[in-house]
Amino acid sequence: MAALMAVANGQESVKPLVKIVKGKKLCDKGWECKGWSQFCCNQTISDYFQTYQFENLFAKRNTPVAHAVGFWDYHSFITAAAQYQPHGFGTTGGKLQSMKEVAAFLGHVGSKTSCGYGVATGGPLAWGLCYNKEMSPSKLYCDDYYKYTYPCTPGVSYHGRGALPIYWNYNYGETGDALKVDLLNHPEYIENNATLAFQAALWRWMTPVKKHQPSAHDVFVGSWKPTKNDTLAKRVPGFGATMNVLYGDQVCGRGDVDTMNNIISHYLYYLDLMGVGREEAGPHEVLTCEEQKPFTVSPSSASSSSS
Repeated sequence: MAALMAVANGQESVKPLVKIVKGKKLCDKGWECKGWSQFCCNQTISDYFQTYQFENLFAKRNTPVAHAVGFWDYHSFITAAAQYQPHGFGTTGGKLQSMKEVAAFLGHVGSKTSCGYGVATGGPLAWGLCYNKEMSPSKLYCDDYYKYTYPCTPGVSYHGRGALPIYWNYNYGETGDALKVDLLNHPEYIENNATLAFQAALWRWMTPVKKHQPSAHDVFVGSWKPTKNDTLAKRVPGFGATMNVLYGDQVCGRGDVDTMNNIISHYLYYLDLMGVGREEAGPHEVLTCEEQKPFTVSPSSASSSSS
């Protein structure tokens, strides 16, 4: 753990182990990027994003009026991210691309967990990670359609919890299966463990919501190649498409709506604070999804991200 903290605080950088397999350079970088991956040959997140930057981005999360004081921290984020860096999270492309992806992911997180408002101290964008759960759930979010695959546990509520809040029994079930944690019976694990909450959000970022669709990671880093149908639907790689992947018709294809603009505002704010600068975010059609046809059209009840 001491080694983890030393690296995480930017006091040292681990030199990767390198081997060549079938002409490809693969690396292993210890705790932060394990398991012989081409991505581990690149800079890892703690090389360019450290505790002080996390504190800058989420400056108001531990103020007395916040709702998850003491819960979220850099250590939880970097520990969770270590699982996904060998798969390319924050390690795809050069340093600029990597920093942009971290800002993009955290932009979604900040927007979805904010208690900021227009006249809030420090401005409305300084209040990300204010929540770790929905405060006054109006229902249990149990969908009986999934009673054979992800049956609801009696008395358990599947309301929003986490960094990219999870809603509904089937989303807790699917996320739990992926992370090998029994979230169907114990959804409260997400609000009790910040590393697990970040892991669940990163799994969602890195994993397609449906088969034959890209993940948010894929559309952001450019590993997704749009089909002719995608082009006709005005879906292009970039930040706008991450909103389309994660929220579909709740946010995208609806014109210039507040929910979309709030997520974009957090992303641009974080780019500035990280020293990248919002001018690197790209043109309007890449940044927004206001004219994109949604990847998924959800029934009004069924969404992992309704709030």
